[in-house]
Amino acid sequence: MKFLSLIMMWALVFSAHGVELYVYGPGGPAPAMKAAAAAFEKASGTKVVVTAGPTPTWIEAARGNADLLYSGSEHMMSDFLLILGSMLAADTVRPMYLRPAAILVRPGNPAGISGLADLLKPGRRVLVVHGAGQVGLWEDIVGRGGDITTLRALRGNIVHYATNTGAAKERWLTDPKIDAWIVYNIWAIANPGIADVIPLEPHYRIYRDCGIVFTERSRTKPEAQAFTRFLEGDEGRAIFERFGWMRRDTAVSAANEGS
Repeated sequence: MKFLSLIMMWALVFSAHGVELYVYGPGGPAPAMKAAAAAFEKASGTKVVVTAGPTPTWIEAARGNADLLYSGSEHMMSDFLLILGSMLAADTVRPMYLRPAAILVRPGNPAGISGLADLLKPGRRVLVVHGAGQVGLWEDIVGRGGDITTLRALRGNIVHYATNTGAAKERWLTDPKIDAWIVYNIWAIANPGIADVIPLEPHYRIYRDCGIVFTERSRTKPEAQAFTRFLEGDEGRAIFERFGWMRRDTAVSAANEGS
C-alpha cells in the first residue's frame, strides 16, 4: 500500500511538471513574454511555449492548441476575436502593459533629431509601420495637434510603409539613408545597438498595450490562470518593465481611495 501511494505521488508530480501551455502573439511583446514564460516555468514546472510573429504565420497552429493569445494593441486583440470567434473567451480579455511610441535614430543620432518637429523638415527620410499593432499609429501621433499641415509634412517625408515591425527592422538595417523610424521604444531595447531612442514630445506621445485572452478550452485551466497571474504580479511586471513596458494604475488607485 505504501509502495502504491509512493507511485501515485510521483505520478502526480510528473503530471504537473508535464503540463504545457501554448501561447501565441505578435513579435513586439515577444521578448518580454518569452522571458516571463521562462521565469514561470522555472518557478512552477509548467512549460510555456510562446510562438511569436505575424498572425498569418501561427494562426492555424493556434486554432489547434492555443491556451492564450497576447496582442500588441487593442485593435489587434479585436482582430483576434473576429478571426477566431467563439474559440476565444471574449470576456477574459485583459489589457496588461503599455509602451510608448518613439523615434528610433541611427546610433549616435548623426541627423541631430530631437523630436517629431525635426521629422517634418524637408528632406528627412522616415520609416513607419502600417500593419500589425501599428495600424494608424503615425497618423494618430501627428494628428494630435489638429494641424493638417503637420500631417502633410510628415507624410511627405515617409519613404517606406512596412507591413509589420519585423519587416521595418529589415528595411532599417539595409537602408542606411533612412534617418528615423517611428515605432515603439521596445524595439530598440530588444535589439541593442541598432538605434538610439528619441522620445516623442509629450503632446505627440501615443501608448498602445499588450493584452491577453484565454481560449474557451483553457479559461478554467489552472496553469493558464496561474500564468496570467504571474504576468501581472511583481515578477512579471519587473520583466516587462525591463523590456520597456509600463503600467500605471492611478485611475484604479484613486477610485479605491475614494470608495
